[in-house]
This record gives sequence, structure tokens and C-alpha cells, in this order.
Amino acid sequence: MEFTNLLGLAAGALTTVAFVPQVVKIWRTRSTHDISLGMFALFSTGLVLWLIYGVSIGSAPIVIANTVTLALALTILYFKLRYK
Repeated sequence: MEFTNLLGLAAGALTTVAFVPQVVKIWRTRSTHDISLGMFALFSTGLVLWLIYGVSIGSAPIVIANTVTLALALTILYFKLRYK
């Protein structure tokens, strides 16, 4: 595997894993009071666009990272709407 792909996978893994503690905290506390609905909606839309871009250029690191991050962001959005 090329160095640039490894670099992309490492960057994607770190930025994706950064969302896990927030998802766990929301799940445990059932509180999303301090989470911005607008920010996560815009962020999720951006992730969809990054995912489309990654697919169009055939970049596995972009596709993998943005797919997992989108799943985590959508989970946070779901909790935000559910725990109003």
C-alpha cells in the first residue's frame, strides 16, 4: 500500500475515532443539550459530499473514513432528535 493511502487511513481513523466518546457519552447520559443540531446537520451533509467525492476518485481512505464518521454523526443526530 502506498504511503499516501496509509497516511489517509491514519488521518481518517483518528478523526473518526474522535467521535466515539461523544456518541458513548450521549448514549449513557441520554443528554444532547449541548449538541448543536444545525452543526451536526451541516457536518453530516459535508460528510455525504466527501463520501461521493471519495467514491468518484476511487479513494479508499476517504470512502472508509467518511462512511464511518457519517454513521457516527447520524447517530448523534438521531440521539439529538430522540432526546429533545
